[in-house]
Formats: sequence, C-alpha cells, structure tokens
Amino acid sequence: MTEHPGRKRDREATRARLLECARLRFARDGYDGTSVRDVAGDVGVDAALVFRYFGSKSGLFGEAMATSQEAVVLPDGPVEELPAKLLHQLVFEDWAEYAGEHPLIAMLRSASHEDMRDRVRQQVCEGYLGVLSELAEGNDDKDLRTELFGAWLLGIGILRTAVGTPSLTKATEADLTPHLAAVAKALFGREVPVG
Repeated sequence: MTEHPGRKRDREATRARLLECARLRFARDGYDGTSVRDVAGDVGVDAALVFRYFGSKSGLFGEAMATSQEAVVLPDGPVEELPAKLLHQLVFEDWAEYAGEHPLIAMLRSASHEDMRDRVRQQVCEGYLGVLSELAEGNDDKDLRTELFGAWLLGIGILRTAVGTPSLTKATEADLTPHLAAVAKALFGREVPVG
C-alpha cells in the first residue's frame, strides 16, 4: 500500500508543530511542569499521537530540546569579542522559540532532568567556559575566575528574563557595557574590548 503524499506532509507538519510547542513548553515550564497532554492540546491532537511519534515524554523532550543545543553556539570572531557578544546573546537577544530567553537559560528549567543537566554542563564547560578561559591572565585560579565571569553573565540573563528585576529589565546594552568591562578586567586580569 502506498502512502498518500498529502498525509505524509500533514504528518510531518503535525510532528514539527508538536516539537515547536514542546520546545516552548519545556523552555517556559521545565520538564516536570510540562505534560504530554498540554503539548498535544496546544496542537489540537490527542496525546496518543505524541506517544506514537516520540514514544514517551522523555523522547519528546530529547527531540524538542536537541535543537536548543544547536542554537547554543559560540558567536564567531576573536575571543576578545566574546564577552560582549555573550552579553548580547544571553541578555538582550529575543529567542521567541524559547519563550524569549536564551536557550541555555530555558534549558536550565529542566536541569533536574539528568539528560538536560548533562547537556547544559557539556555546553557550558566545553563551549563557553573553555573559550572564555583563554582570556584569563595567569594560571592561578584561572578556571574559577572564568566560571565566575560565566555565572555573572548567566545571572544577568536569569534576573532580566526569568525573574524580571526592574533595573535589569530597563537596562540597555549600553548601560551594562561599562560594568561588563570592569568585571572582565577584574576577573581576567586584562582589558577586554566590550564596546
């Protein structure tokens, strides 16, 4: 029996829509706060269809959030430009497909899920921190200073987008740039261009 081309397209479109809605739900509500029934309801299908396509909630989660790992890539350019670019990405860029937050911040909501925690750790340690450590002068506590800088940037993103603190929510990149320069100099032991 041959498959009707229209049905295949409909199936692919439904599957893609389920992944899109799941990504948004997991980003906004985390793994534990998202149900298969909610995702199915967002698309207007029965929850059984989600299980047919993805096997389980975990399968849906893995596939939906796999794209978040692809989205969380280091910006191109010299390593000296990375702090300013990360500030823009983590704090000011609008990531609509992840509820308006950087995928890394969205992924943190599901960090209680072991697979996501491992992905976040790998992305942060091998990606961002590995490259940022090249900026740090000297070898004494270089890794600690790099992690402190990463925590500072990530904390700004969380306070601005997830918590919505008033001053950070109103702040512009220009408002934060001098502070970024001061923190980078204090932690890396050298001037880092941020403007």
